[in-house]
Amino acid sequence: MKTSDVPLTQDLVLVGGGHAHALVLRKWGMDPLPGARLTVINPGPTAPYTGMLPGHVAGHYSRDTLEIDLVRLCRFAGARLILAHATDLDRAARLIHVEGQGPVAYDVASIDVGITAKMNIPGFADHAVGAKPLDIYAKRWREFVASAKAGSVAPTVAVIGGGVAGCELALAMTHALKQAGVNPAVTVIEAGPQISGVGTRARHKLMRAMSQGGITLHTDARVTQIKADQVVMEGQDPVDAALTVGAAGAFPHGWLAQTDLPLIDGFIETTPDLSIKGDANVFAVGDCAAMPFAPRPKAGVFAVRAAPVLHHNLRAALTGGARKPFKPQKNYLKLISLGEKFAMAEKFGFAFSGPLLWRWKDRIDRAFMDKLDHLPAMAPADIPQTAALGAREILQAKPLCGGCGAKVGGAILNDALSTLPPSTNPDVITGAGDDAAIVKTPGGGFQVLSTDHLRAMVLDPVQMTRIAAVHALGDVWAMGAAPQVALSSLILPRMSPALQARSLREITDAAREVFEDAGATLVGGHTTMGAELTIGFTVTGTRGTMPITVGGAKPGDVLLLTRPIGSGVIMAAHMEGTAKGRDVAQTLAMMQMPQSRQAVILQDAHAMTDVTGFGLAGHVRAICKASGLNAQIIQADVPIYSGARALSEAGVASSLLQANIENAPTQGIADPLLHDPQTAGGLLAALPPTAANKAIAVLQNAGLQGWIIGTLDAGDGVITVS
Repeated sequence: MKTSDVPLTQDLVLVGGGHAHALVLRKWGMDPLPGARLTVINPGPTAPYTGMLPGHVAGHYSRDTLEIDLVRLCRFAGARLILAHATDLDRAARLIHVEGQGPVAYDVASIDVGITAKMNIPGFADHAVGAKPLDIYAKRWREFVASAKAGSVAPTVAVIGGGVAGCELALAMTHALKQAGVNPAVTVIEAGPQISGVGTRARHKLMRAMSQGGITLHTDARVTQIKADQVVMEGQDPVDAALTVGAAGAFPHGWLAQTDLPLIDGFIETTPDLSIKGDANVFAVGDCAAMPFAPRPKAGVFAVRAAPVLHHNLRAALTGGARKPFKPQKNYLKLISLGEKFAMAEKFGFAFSGPLLWRWKDRIDRAFMDKLDHLPAMAPADIPQTAALGAREILQAKPLCGGCGAKVGGAILNDALSTLPPSTNPDVITGAGDDAAIVKTPGGGFQVLSTDHLRAMVLDPVQMTRIAAVHALGDVWAMGAAPQVALSSLILPRMSPALQARSLREITDAAREVFEDAGATLVGGHTTMGAELTIGFTVTGTRGTMPITVGGAKPGDVLLLTRPIGSGVIMAAHMEGTAKGRDVAQTLAMMQMPQSRQAVILQDAHAMTDVTGFGLAGHVRAICKASGLNAQIIQADVPIYSGARALSEAGVASSLLQANIENAPTQGIADPLLHDPQTAGGLLAALPPTAANKAIAVLQNAGLQGWIIGTLDAGDGVITVS
């Protein structure tokens, strides 16, 4: 029996994308536990690697080199990724509360959310940034360097905290600012009498490096206030600082104190098997955890060493197996960057420095990242040696995409629909062929009806529900109708009754939110179990006057598009693990956004449709064919999702792309992205130029977007690209 055929019975939820969890995800992907559903909750699609942060700040590493791609890693592990902050953990109900959506249920949970360096100093929240979380600090630093280089801010920096982290960052920032062509003034402010966290020899080397870099050190200094351009200290002159960085110690995230988790000074108290005190089904690891059984400083090395034990014990908790204790080493090697490509090593009180040690540190850090970036290739699906003619060819083709990439080709659909006889019902205005059927209502108005369902392309049921609901509503919006009623049609993977209930609650809550926001009511539906998650909706809408169709465009109209294209190629790359996580996250965020306001702004369009499975070219063709016009698409004006162009040029394609190309309105459209199948794509409207420009202005004033991508003229359906 294949792992995917085993019913899902247990929910494992990892809160946070720290180093230990990242390594657990890698091991999980190589050997998943049958029957366990894995979820990761993290506010961003990437997680910065601590070891390379000073090198990134100094300019030695790019942003991509620094970041762990959690989207790719979760896809490899078969885990759904929820991009949001966890806000609470209810152990009695076994629920994790998440910002922006309903709670997530767990049977076993693990917390690896790191720490923050935010300090309780007047003015810190307004004028300073903590060195942790790392992603927030790294972004602020990149913006500061750009501003200092441009001369718009003074290159003055203050670092509060004279430990290893503070000194390391001060050296890195000094080097980067000098490389940017400015003369920096960097100051380290330490509350104690000397640099802390290292031995005597290492301290002397750090002080020498800081002195050579022109860094000022203030000791026995107590900061009383932080201003926009100064740090105020008790009994000492203020320090000029256009950027103030907090690096004085580790502080727990505030939301942990609102839970009933056992805490020591705000950190989660754990036992030798890394589960929390008093609850064997909740684990904590990394800097957010306290280990009274083996007290250690906050250092990434312990999270990395804990990962194999955590992985084993999570599986043990899910299967009822025996657990292992975590035994952290008492002494560990410290490798500290010194700004330039020099590093210092300290262990057992000895300290050495030089370029060779930086190369050694660089090799260690790159090896860690390579492990998480270059994921093992998974074994291809078994293909039977003996099969009916044609079966092996289909199985050897690219895997079936999700979303609109899984649709049947347009030519096949057109052939099937052509066999339908014309409607003899006088109330039916249009049927197959337009975005939705149009039916006269007894009151003199019109009702539009459409249905759509999607094979899941992401593993999060909530995210997939939002996309499917927006996608289904697109047909109603494209006709200028007001959404009215929705019915769901769901297929869930085989799972236990408890997980069925959890999944249906999440799906129903997400669907109700989208439809209510659009002015419609979710009134019920139908649910079965099958091989994979599939979510669909039947929707209706109403309009007092004749709905907008694809057949009303006029010569001289322009084509206005409300959303970029390229989602098909990005989702295809995501499914094969080659898309960048940030690109996937940005695309999915756009696909979940309703288009109610866009539809209202475009309600006077001559013709309109939504760009979905048959790609931009296919939907332009629908307007041209129905309206008896030619179209000219201005390729440079067509908006494209970030990352889609590079993936397309690399040969990545959705499984529906070839059928779209073969069914293209003309063979002259060479750009594959114009044929790329879209899911929850933008509205495509035909309007007079003046009306289109006015609509774009209204869209922009509402915080929305619109692009004029082409023109329409009299003709017989020819489409050209310029």
